[in-house]
Amino acid sequence: MTVHFIGAGPGAADLLTLRAVRLVGASPVCLYAGTYIGAEVLAHCPDGAELVDTQSLDLDAITEHCVRAHDAGHDVARLCSGDPSLYSAIAEQTRRLDRAGVPWDVTPGVPAYAAAAAIVGRELTVPEVAQSVVLTRAHRDSTQMPETESLAHFARSRATLVLHLAIRRTRELMASLVADYGDDCPVVVVANAEQPDQLVLRGTLADIADQVEAAGLRQAAVILVGRALAARDTDDFVESHLYGTRIRGQEPNTPRP
Repeated sequence: MTVHFIGAGPGAADLLTLRAVRLVGASPVCLYAGTYIGAEVLAHCPDGAELVDTQSLDLDAITEHCVRAHDAGHDVARLCSGDPSLYSAIAEQTRRLDRAGVPWDVTPGVPAYAAAAAIVGRELTVPEVAQSVVLTRAHRDSTQMPETESLAHFARSRATLVLHLAIRRTRELMASLVADYGDDCPVVVVANAEQPDQLVLRGTLADIADQVEAAGLRQAAVILVGRALAARDTDDFVESHLYGTRIRGQEPNTPRP
């Protein structure tokens, strides 16, 4: 029997992949974080499935549930909010499962930053404005960041920034970015993406903290920072060569004579 780490996406039941729905529907045991995953997603579970909310469990307790299900001959759907490749702790969980001899696999999901960008209708990579996206997080109440991954280091690139687990430090973090991005740099905060209580805040480095504090946001939010967020509203960016006028028979991005 297998433990399936499944990206549950940002919260909407219809944003799970077809594979995710199939695996969830075939697993008699489902482990999920109730903070992020609601009833609509859990509705994909089979009738009579054992549902375990992991938000108050440590990794050893979670592993015990997986091992017990495996020993009983049951597949496990281990739902991860967003995509398992980002801040899902599967490295720690799969290490424990390997030690216990329990097989596992991973099914990707829609990451929070992609859902946030879709909600506000923005591309995070705009030609000659930003061609890189940095996915990072804050660390006040979590493990330390590597020395080479400070926010100041990333800010010097002026790439589009995606900040996870950072909403409680919005004012401090936004102030630290002003020197590199300018206080008029666009910022978007999306909280509880694709949930009934979804909230979208639009502002700049100068004023977004006021909005976050007024809204009382404390978790389940992603912060997007960068000039690409405003590019659609201006004419000061070039158009992609990929979809530009082509010479007959010439491949995209091939230099013209």
